[in-house]
Amino acid sequence: MATIRVRDWTKERLDEISEAEGHSSHDSVVKSLLKDRELARYAGEATTETTTDESEAWNPPAKAFEDLTVLAELERADNGLVFLWCPNCGNEIAHIELDNPVSMSVFEVECQRCLTRLDEHALVAIEINYPIEQRIVDEALQSDLRDCVIDYWTRRVEGLGDELAAGDIDGEQLVWQFTRYLEEFGWEWPTDRPVVGIRPGCVYRNETSDERIEVVESVSGDHSAVGEYRVRRYPDSDAFDAESPPLVTVDAAAVVDLVADRTLYRVPDTDE
Repeated sequence: MATIRVRDWTKERLDEISEAEGHSSHDSVVKSLLKDRELARYAGEATTETTTDESEAWNPPAKAFEDLTVLAELERADNGLVFLWCPNCGNEIAHIELDNPVSMSVFEVECQRCLTRLDEHALVAIEINYPIEQRIVDEALQSDLRDCVIDYWTRRVEGLGDELAAGDIDGEQLVWQFTRYLEEFGWEWPTDRPVVGIRPGCVYRNETSDERIEVVESVSGDHSAVGEYRVRRYPDSDAFDAESPPLVTVDAAAVVDLVADRTLYRVPDTDE
């Protein structure tokens, strides 16, 4: 049986449930809540199975995980409780209690293990129904946290072009945040997804034109913005093996445009 940990700030709420339902301990209260949620989930599945038209297409969830959500897009929390985890080192940072619906615009905290400053675009909120203990035993928690964040970043920039055109967002700030985290975490961006930023030492392919962009160095002294990069631009994959073209500079706006176009992919090292 997995151990259920209870923080002081949750005890008042658990005491209220315990008194109302006649439980003997906080552990009993939490197990009862989990059991009720599990029964409700299966009841919902049974209802869907008997009432859904078999010819109706199944629509998958918008995000990769049901009970893992990057804090910026968390709308509701099961029982108003979430556990915040660092996707960089897999450290549990805090338990927090939230009112539903959740309204979270800006949030920042430092991970006490890896000392990374994490904001709402990187912190992963784990809800009660996610099997934390089992995923730790399976050595899969770290990859789940990473995949959850990468999935969110990918979807977050899907409509970036429209937001930029409408003047609804600071695209440079968002791309800088994602690029900064990629550098700090040391993650290699999946080659099957459009990138959310560029880094020196990497090569990228424009899926539409087959152009290759080799990012050589950052030439900006400002570490709080996207800045400028010195790159080599090859017209296609064949030209990549030919004589290197001269270095050119791309500014921050051009970088954001490349990301917003959603046609730029990282080239694996083995293909360079």
